[in-house]
Amino acid sequence: MATPVVHSLREQIREHILEGIVSGRWQPGERIVERRIAAELAVSQTPVREALRELESLRLIESVPNKGVRVRALTATDLKESYPVRAGLEQVAAELAAPALAEDDAALRTEVEALHAADRSGDSEAQVRHTVAFHREIVRAAGNSVLLHTWESLGIEVWTTLSIRWLSPEPRSYAEDHQEIVAAFERRAPDIGELLRTHVLSCAPRI
Repeated sequence: MATPVVHSLREQIREHILEGIVSGRWQPGERIVERRIAAELAVSQTPVREALRELESLRLIESVPNKGVRVRALTATDLKESYPVRAGLEQVAAELAAPALAEDDAALRTEVEALHAADRSGDSEAQVRHTVAFHREIVRAAGNSVLLHTWESLGIEVWTTLSIRWLSPEPRSYAEDHQEIVAAFERRAPDIGELLRTHVLSCAPRI
């Protein structure tokens, strides 16, 4: 039985703000007031401030002198920029992780099964969650802490969420794409790194 994911208070607040940005509660250029969010969620301003800093580092919001924190006016180009960097990191990760995942790919298969369920129900939140978890398992299996830290610093989950919700409105099968990657690890494909790189680039928003 899978262990439930427990998110920190900062992560919960970050998701609350992110959902507000994605849903249009806060429009581009609109100010996000720290103390109002704290009051709304019945928390102190410290974790709210931490969540806002994280979203600012991901370029979703920006601090304007004397005007506070505002939502950035994001474009498809903004969403697309991280994908070539991510693709390069995951190419390296796949090559490093290949021996281990050829022997034991249970974690990847678990995420693919979850993606099949998400695809059938049309649950976009679950599609994002399990897609990101699948790729994180590959990076983690590489056994390189610097690589994992760098990959996580890109805010993969946030950008994937925005890409799927804003720029991929039509349903698609995420499970099938990832099942092919699992099969490549199982057959010890010599070009596994390039396969994963191509896969990541194919997920980038079309402009």
